[in-house]
Amino acid sequence: MTDAHPTITVHLVLDRQNGKDVLTGVLHAILFHRLFGTVKPQTFEVLDITMPGVSDAAMERLVHDKVDTFWRTIEGAAEKRGQLTVTFSEKRPKKSWFQVYVGEEDVAWEQWIVNAELRQPRGERDRQAFDATLASALRKAMMTMLTHTSSEKGRAAVPLITNASGISPFPFRIAGIVAGAEVA
Repeated sequence: MTDAHPTITVHLVLDRQNGKDVLTGVLHAILFHRLFGTVKPQTFEVLDITMPGVSDAAMERLVHDKVDTFWRTIEGAAEKRGQLTVTFSEKRPKKSWFQVYVGEEDVAWEQWIVNAELRQPRGERDRQAFDATLASALRKAMMTMLTHTSSEKGRAAVPLITNASGISPFPFRIAGIVAGAEVA
């Protein structure tokens, strides 16, 4: 396997009414497709789009906290744009210059980037068009997830599973980035 890992990008234009629900649903759908442990499924309905999710208290809390922090930051930012990233990695032996084992390091094998922009529709007519566009973007995002995870490239990106304990055999990280800075 090469050191280059697949990066899958999703673009969403959100509003205050549906933004947090959309981001929650998208993150859950990504996790649903990439957590290889025993996953109890659940669904999220956003703008009449059914999205899969992970029914696990720790995952739900993690996603809620990351979305909430990201959302508060993006609402207060001058430029109402940001990214949520989900990076999946594996533990590999770390070696020094002389090939001496010095511990383990996380090496990314796949990254998902959700580009989010906050806009507000003006009036009821604009609201309907905005919701229709967002629903279309969600359908496209779901299709991107399904296409990638079932493709040869998507399957080949997944390293050998050597640890079957827990909900995910691989470390993963969810991060929010607004105005070039990571939000906690």
